[in-house]
Amino acid sequence: MTVNIIVLIKKLNNTIKVLAVALLILILTLLIFPDTNQAVDINIPKHYRKNPIVVENLKTGTTHWQLTNPATKREIEGYASLTSVNRGDKIKFFVNTKEPTYTIEIFRMGWYGNKGGRQITPVIKRKGVKQPPPIVDPATGLIECDWKDPYVLKIPDNPDNSTVWTSGIYLAKLTAGTSGKQSYIIFVVRDDTRASDILFQSSVTTYQAYNNWGGMSLYRWNSRGKQAYKVSFNRPYTLSPNRAAAYGVGAGEFLTNFQPKRRTSSAGWEYNMVRWLERQGYDVTYSTDIDTHENRLDPYSGKSMLLLHKAFLSVGHDEYWSWQMRQNVEAARDAGVNLGFFSSNSCYWQIRLEPSQITGNINRTIVAYKENAALDPYARDKDPSNDYLVTTVWRKKPVNLPEDALIGVMYQTFQVNADIVINHTAPNWLLTDTQLMQNHSQASTSKDLQSSSKQIRLEGLLGYEVDRMFGNAPYNTIRVAHSPYRYGRGIRYADMTVYTTDSGAIVFATGSMQWSWGLDDYNVPQLRSSVLNADAQIMTRNVLAQMLKQETENSEQ
Repeated sequence: MTVNIIVLIKKLNNTIKVLAVALLILILTLLIFPDTNQAVDINIPKHYRKNPIVVENLKTGTTHWQLTNPATKREIEGYASLTSVNRGDKIKFFVNTKEPTYTIEIFRMGWYGNKGGRQITPVIKRKGVKQPPPIVDPATGLIECDWKDPYVLKIPDNPDNSTVWTSGIYLAKLTAGTSGKQSYIIFVVRDDTRASDILFQSSVTTYQAYNNWGGMSLYRWNSRGKQAYKVSFNRPYTLSPNRAAAYGVGAGEFLTNFQPKRRTSSAGWEYNMVRWLERQGYDVTYSTDIDTHENRLDPYSGKSMLLLHKAFLSVGHDEYWSWQMRQNVEAARDAGVNLGFFSSNSCYWQIRLEPSQITGNINRTIVAYKENAALDPYARDKDPSNDYLVTTVWRKKPVNLPEDALIGVMYQTFQVNADIVINHTAPNWLLTDTQLMQNHSQASTSKDLQSSSKQIRLEGLLGYEVDRMFGNAPYNTIRVAHSPYRYGRGIRYADMTVYTTDSGAIVFATGSMQWSWGLDDYNVPQLRSSVLNADAQIMTRNVLAQMLKQETENSEQ
């Protein structure tokens, strides 16, 4: 008995020693590597890896991605060589600062337990470079940088594990070494061969159209003199005109926006939808509208990029489309890919994409003559075969392709901030499980929804630009919402629609940019009031569920 007790005591002493050593190692690790987000991926069993978004958002998030000392006077700024990069490829970051050193920290944006992002790389230390002034083309207003000494990032790729550098929207946070001033470089990591349920498009052509870095944009109101006819991706994204939104500098319209403060809140739209989708665990990959333009072929399946997915999402402000973008999206719809336009003012201006005049790299220059379309070389060359590419609004001559023929609605006006009012014709599947369902059942018996004692209303989700039906939508388009708003001394109406194509694809359009504000409260209270809405969230789930269900049924036929 005594011998057994002695053996037991020895075993306990050994166990205590092992635990003590393990505890010492843990303490040393925390002291040496205090930020556990830097480059550590948790080991998750394979059977949980079917949805990389779920796996990714189980990893430790951080709020360190946020700018606490924004560079409001261009103390540090940068741009990427590409708007998006596929896993396994390289991207370059060009940075300008007068300070002797700076750092780069790279974050993937998502939900991450409401932290909003995850740090992917350790801190990258660099010597500062004062870059040369941009090259200016006085004829077109094009401003393009030719900066040197980029940081080259190689994105790892493990074909068997999509949770390493998971497809997403990424921010490279730049911090100047002396002043501590900060700004972003935004880019997307694609996963071209992964057939996710949802493809989320970031609308970078619209970012760039409003970007007036160097004094020129595609708009007269924020350009130096007349507006530019060409703008380049080879330049940083500038500061919002609202200094309260300075914490989005460098990220385009992803976090904040470039609109004048007098028109709308300076809050962005896309990030709210990203946070919500990833919080809900949807299987989503990411791209930009430059990728929609290119629509690369998958070497394994032989399918184009858009056809690998069940649903394609346009979110927020998606105003500038090339001919190829529209052709590719329409072809995807006709092949059964569902389209979700959680946006407004979409596909309003036609653009062309040209190579950089400095590097020759493709699709780095946007061409848009817009109100001055008569000056477009394609309009002046007396060659009618290319008139369809003139950079004017899609609905007008010589293009003559109204946006609502694709979307169901098209742009009416801006500077709206009102409520979405659901129409009595809304399908039951859209309202399933919402608090509105009982009201809908009552109102549907009335000839006039407005006469119902209980209105079906989503407060604050209409704006700031709104769409309506113009008569060019497919014959079976259902008007889901018909929402009044004040315009001048009168009342106008905005519309939300849905239709189903012969291919079985569902095309849904909110007709409002602010829909994603009902899903997530990022930018509250700094830039706007909360309009979080449980019914809008349920309706969004219902739309996506119907799209994914519909696509599955189509594939089984």
